[in-house]
Order: sequence, then structure tokens, then C-alpha cells
Amino acid sequence: MKREAALKVTLLAGGVGGAKMAEGLAALGDIELSIIGNVADDDAFHGLWVSPDIDTLTYSLGGMINRQQGWGLADEGTRALDTLTMLGEDTWMMLGDKDFGLHIYRTMRRAKGDRPSEIARDVAKAFGVKPQILLPTDDKVQTRVRTDDGWISFQDYFVRRKCAPEVRELQFDGIEEAEPTKEALTALGEADLIVIAPSNPLVSIAPILETKGLRGAVARAKAPKIAVSPFIAGKVVKGPADRMMAALGLRADAAGVAERYAGWLDCLIIDHQDEALSADINAHGISAHCSDILMKDQADKARLGREIVGLGRQWLKKQLKEGRAG
Repeated sequence: MKREAALKVTLLAGGVGGAKMAEGLAALGDIELSIIGNVADDDAFHGLWVSPDIDTLTYSLGGMINRQQGWGLADEGTRALDTLTMLGEDTWMMLGDKDFGLHIYRTMRRAKGDRPSEIARDVAKAFGVKPQILLPTDDKVQTRVRTDDGWISFQDYFVRRKCAPEVRELQFDGIEEAEPTKEALTALGEADLIVIAPSNPLVSIAPILETKGLRGAVARAKAPKIAVSPFIAGKVVKGPADRMMAALGLRADAAGVAERYAGWLDCLIIDHQDEALSADINAHGISAHCSDILMKDQADKARLGREIVGLGRQWLKKQLKEGRAG
């Protein structure tokens, strides 16, 4: 039996949900995986440049992630933070001792003028990561959150304040000037399948899509575009997406995700518990596909990854058949 050619899959991802989806796809042996990660959560702490979403992808795909937390390194210590605390520094941002090593390396490379994309590539290689981890832009983009107390950084909102303040507005500082990386544009243009991870649509996926030229590159791509909903029965598995969307007057469920991605998305995979939302999703010109989307363990991740790739192959065969018929 002739083996099907390896699909070129490009995943847009941020946060823990994005890393889980990346692991699920990376577990498959018949695809070439590229991941465009969110960099709008990046910020400076203790003089070091920290890139939380890119690091979570790297640690997860390198098999070194703290499985209990879903972020950070396994078998980690906090002696460096303990010393900083003793010296009177504010240490609300959790950075482990081994984690500090990566942040030092990244900051040293940036100070030399190296491209952030090249730094991310070299770090991934050192951690034994096989898929390509790509940045949407090498420029500085940072998510800002407006609360009743004014504008704060995303990490201040997410970590320090534990998502407690009501979100009144979001903005991505630097997004208008940010240029897309050639690697991200190439990955989208050459993809056989584009996947949107079950990441926060507002602060994980939006900063990628709003980088100059990337939304257009996704829309123009001939590859089928399949997203996985971050919602199950109106709630997210992890993170503040449900509260954020509700606070901003957006529909906080799988149909609300479809509304955000309408105009370019082909298929939204939703949980069986949300099957009743299928008609609302279809109304946006998006095909709703029901499945078990909760990724509890590595087997679940691989199962969902395999299902997505299977759907992608079906879509491509359908396109090919329709093209021949036309």
C-alpha cells in the first residue's frame, strides 16, 4: 500500500492549550509541523527578556515541561527568586532556577543584535525539539489590558493579579509597526493544513493574526483551516478567555469563537457537549465538527492531533475532487 505523503502542517498557538495541541500533532509521524507561537505575552523581568508562550512550547515539545503546572520546567527550584526576594525585589513572576538560564541566554543574544527568530530556533534545537517553532514577528509586541485601575501589562493582569480585574479593553502595543517574519509567511504559504490551537482567541491567537500580513496570509492560503475550540460547555479548560470575552461583550462559547474566525476558517472542532451550537457555527460559514476535545493526557493529545490531520486530508481530497470536476 502506498503511504500518503507527509502533510505540511502549520499550527497557530499560544498558552498551555497551544502547547498541548503542538504535542498532539508532534506525536504523529506523517506530518511536517511548524508552529507560529504568540510573542505578545513577552516582557522583561529582573533585566531579562522572558517569552512565556514560546518557552512553554519549547519545554513541552522537549519533554521537560512541568506536567502538573502545564508551564515551567520539571524538577525546578526557586533559589534565584529567593535571593532576589531577600534583596527586596518584587518576585511575583514565577521564574525557576533553570528557567533563568534560558532567559539569560535569550537576553545575551538579543543584546548582540541576533534575530529573536534565530534565538528561538537555536533554543528549540538545544532542547531537542523537532518541529519548527516560529515567531510571527521579530519586533516587540506586547498585550496591554485596561482595567478599572487603568492600563496594565498582560503579565501583571494574568500572573500578579490572577486575572481578577474586569477587562475593559485590550490592545497590542507595537502591532502596527511589527513586520512579519519570512519564516511565518513561508510556513503559512506552503502549508497543506493550517490549525488554530484551542488557545485564547483574544490574547494568544489575535496578536499572531494581527501582525501585519499574517491574517491575509492565512485567508489566502489554499490549505484547509481547522480550529479547535477552547470552550467546553461555555467554559474554558484553563485561562481567562471566557471571562475576557464576556466582559468585552462577546459571546463566550464555541459559537463566539466561530464569530471571531469567520471569513477564513473552514472547520471548527467543538466538544460533543456543544453540539447544540453547530447551527450557530454553520451560520458563520464554518463547518462544525463534534469530538472529545479535552486533552487530559498524551494519548488524548495524539488522538485529537490524528483526528485533525484526518479531517485535513479529507478536506484536501474533497478540494482535489471538486477541482477535477470543475
